[in-house]
Amino acid sequence: MAIRFYNTLTRSKEEFSPLEGNTVRIYSCGPTVYSYAHIGNMRTYIFMDSLRRVLKRGGYGLLHVMNITDVGHLTDDGDDGEDKLEVASREQKKTPWEIAEYYTGVFMRDVDALHISRPEIIAKATDNIGEMIEFVKELCDGGFGYEISDGIYYDISKFPEYGMLSRLKLDDQLSGARVEVNSEKRNPADFALWKKAPKEHIMQWPSPWGMGYPGWHIECSAMGLKYLGNRFDIHTGGVDHIPVHHENEIAQGWGCCGEIPAAFWLHGEFMLVDGGKMSKSLGNTYTIAQLAERGYSPLDFRYLCFNSHYRQKLNFTFEGMDGAKRSLANLRRAVSAHRGAGENFDRARLDELKAEFDESVFDDLNIPRALGAVWGMAKLDGKNDEIFRAIVDADTILALDLDKEPEEEAVNDAADPEADEINTLVAERAAAKKAKNYAEADRIRNELASRGIRLTDTPEGTTWKRE
Repeated sequence: MAIRFYNTLTRSKEEFSPLEGNTVRIYSCGPTVYSYAHIGNMRTYIFMDSLRRVLKRGGYGLLHVMNITDVGHLTDDGDDGEDKLEVASREQKKTPWEIAEYYTGVFMRDVDALHISRPEIIAKATDNIGEMIEFVKELCDGGFGYEISDGIYYDISKFPEYGMLSRLKLDDQLSGARVEVNSEKRNPADFALWKKAPKEHIMQWPSPWGMGYPGWHIECSAMGLKYLGNRFDIHTGGVDHIPVHHENEIAQGWGCCGEIPAAFWLHGEFMLVDGGKMSKSLGNTYTIAQLAERGYSPLDFRYLCFNSHYRQKLNFTFEGMDGAKRSLANLRRAVSAHRGAGENFDRARLDELKAEFDESVFDDLNIPRALGAVWGMAKLDGKNDEIFRAIVDADTILALDLDKEPEEEAVNDAADPEADEINTLVAERAAAKKAKNYAEADRIRNELASRGIRLTDTPEGTTWKRE
């Protein structure tokens, strides 16, 4: 079955096949490790993970690189301001390397908790400074880079196709550029390849142009070339990368190698919060750890992300998180009911739903539709282990632990005079379900319901209250 992706470069869905052999070479823009990654960032990496899983399902091998930006990302994309690691270092009274190591560790823990499979190569910018310097030298030798007092810059007038990804013409870029204080630049929109460092700058390295540090954009170009070659299959990132970072990567790749670095450019849309922009300056960003403090598991958030296609904005609300948590718990219960069962079922309908699942994930990662197919499998009449196995197979893409046995724990309401008795019955029901004695579990639920006790099952346990 053919796999199709929406290519930002061509603004169309295209059938995918690797440029060479059966291995897909991918580059993904990773985190800048000066602070905690928020859930909007993590949505992009869940999209990246879905891409990996779907390609593997299609029978491809992977060579996937993700960078860790631990130097060079200035507080302003226009090459103004300080390096974000330097700012964090000063504020937290730690070295930039300590800052980077700590936040890289937190990011990787979040990645694992969200069941995001790690790329084959995770490359730190500071481990590849030599490659970046060589790349800048190539650009200068080819006439694309030039030196001024504060660094080396890319001359965008030498690349007439600049703007091909964002569909912004070069003349519009130049006329629309903000007033630039650096009058030495040939064009206001020229961007830094290498910055010359003042003596007090902590992170700096020797180069042909004196002590300095790399521009943000050059790191991805240099590491993409090092690990994947002049031209590779897929480049991923967020939509915010389109007009600046990825546009500049294309320009750098063309200037050094005469080629657009990637054949496919895939971008994940923004996450909103309560219908508005998510921003640290607005104080409305959340981390995976902060969601956990509110009682949500990382996979509750992963499920929430699957409610919207990766190319559509996703509105985050805590009401939505509540819904995702309930839905995931309900789905796990529905799947668990099929485990080991042998009732008759509509096998033809199961085959239709399995085909719908594959068609969906291969159609530009349509995970919401694929998730609907899984729900269809779970709700088939007749409990059967074949249905269970089909859903577990689909979960190699979803990675929601759908084979996980729902756990139930009694919740004690000390204010109720019958609390101890009710909690005992709830515990007995949990034991019956664990033993797959569903008739006994249903009997206990019905007994409690007849006494006006309503049970609510969640991944953390079973709660009860009187109607």
